[in-house]
Amino acid sequence: MRCPYCKHPDSRVVDSREAEDGLLIRRRRSCQECGKRFTTVEESILAVVKRSGVTEPFSRTKVASGVRKACQGRPVDDDALAVLAKRVEDEIRAKGMAEIPSNEVGLAILGPLRELDEVAYLRFASVYRSFESVEDFAAEIEALRDNRETGAEATQ
Repeated sequence: MRCPYCKHPDSRVVDSREAEDGLLIRRRRSCQECGKRFTTVEESILAVVKRSGVTEPFSRTKVASGVRKACQGRPVDDDALAVLAKRVEDEIRAKGMAEIPSNEVGLAILGPLRELDEVAYLRFASVYRSFESVEDFAAEIEALRDNRETGAEATQ
């Protein structure tokens, strides 16, 4: 890392700390030449590749606003949406990829949204999976019922 004071190309890391839920690393550095200290911030960028091929940074805000539309009129508050967006980001980052297709983001949203609100899940899934008929809705509702029954049996 180049010193911002004397432009010497070598510095020593004195201290490292995580910030913002581990998304950033702050490093306190000392210049080997002039001895002055400075701080650097490292951030891991997660990029989303859209269908058109355009790449943009992952945004929790964008995830929350997309899910908010599916939750209109439902008893879901902004805190729950923020938690959902964080879960989605954690799941995506856990895959260890620097770039992820946008459809993977949609898939990552479906699971936490199903747990949060089944009606909102059906709304989101109908758009995301391009439901074309009542049968598509019926099949998804049946899958939700089966999942609920399986979950109830597992807790007994």
